[in-house]
Amino acid sequence: MLPVLAIFHVVVSFSMMGLILMHSGREAGLGGMGFTPASQGGTHIVERNLTRVTIVVAIVFFLNTVALFHLLT
Repeated sequence: MLPVLAIFHVVVSFSMMGLILMHSGREAGLGGMGFTPASQGGTHIVERNLTRVTIVVAIVFFLNTVALFHLLT
């Protein structure tokens, strides 16, 4: 079980890093690539969905970290 969780942890880690890097400032990331219209003051649906996916991946990362901790101690 430990090797499976360790490999899964690496995959989730890289996924979370990629998602976080897509969250750059207003003029970079998905907002700067043209997904957010200039006339819109708020966050576009793509940005909101990216935030939701990032939160889910972060929760999975946390739970996997706790599971690995319990297996290693």
